Amino acid sequence: MSDQLNPIYDITPFSALDYPYHLSAIIWFAGCNMRCSYCYNGDIVFSAGERSLDEALAFLQRRVGLLDGVVLSGGEATMFSGLAGFCRKVKTLGFEIKLDTNGTYPHKIRELLDEELLDYVALDYKAPKRKFHAITHNKNFPHFEESLEMLIKADIDFEVRTTLHSDLLDVDDINAIISDLEKRGYDGTYYIQDFVQDVATIGEIENPKASFDRSSVSSTLAVEYR
Repeated sequence: MSDQLNPIYDITPFSALDYPYHLSAIIWFAGCNMRCSYCYNGDIVFSAGERSLDEALAFLQRRVGLLDGVVLSGGEATMFSGLAGFCRKVKTLGFEIKLDTNGTYPHKIRELLDEELLDYVALDYKAPKRKFHAITHNKNFPHFEESLEMLIKADIDFEVRTTLHSDLLDVDDINAIISDLEKRGYDGTYYIQDFVQDVATIGEIENPKASFDRSSVSSTLAVEYR
């Protein structure tokens, strides 16, 4: 787990889209334990970090009363061992916190939940188990499952989302994810985010050539496309 002095890649000062019903800033943590081909944040994933926690906190102090929340994104924010301490300081400023995560550090998510430091979580369900390693180049699907189960049982608002590149995931894959979520007791909205190539990706992939028939997607859960 990362302990770098400057764990933050960048700060987005304002967003009205990344935290539902909140005006927020986005703290982008450098580094990631996945290498998803469709990822367009390669500069963040491979960065060693450029900004300190003190810089981020100083920025947030200037936004008290102007913003409602802070989004912790990346990269993968839960790789940073000092995340809980940072969140405590953010909370003292009065902000609500949303975490974007791939779920492969369940012990870190547990720590944040136990201390009631999170108000919202967006969990990336990258692929069904059979394709998880091929999509992410990461073998920690059991860790992701642990985080998913934890969040379903926790008293917290959270969403599950998948980035869809139809050359990588087909309708059967999406339906497998929906079936798994339903069996585990997830009753929220499942968000499918269409891949759109507007910048270079880690895998240098292009827009998908395969078609995706939305009408064949299971309707057992509420599904929303972004």
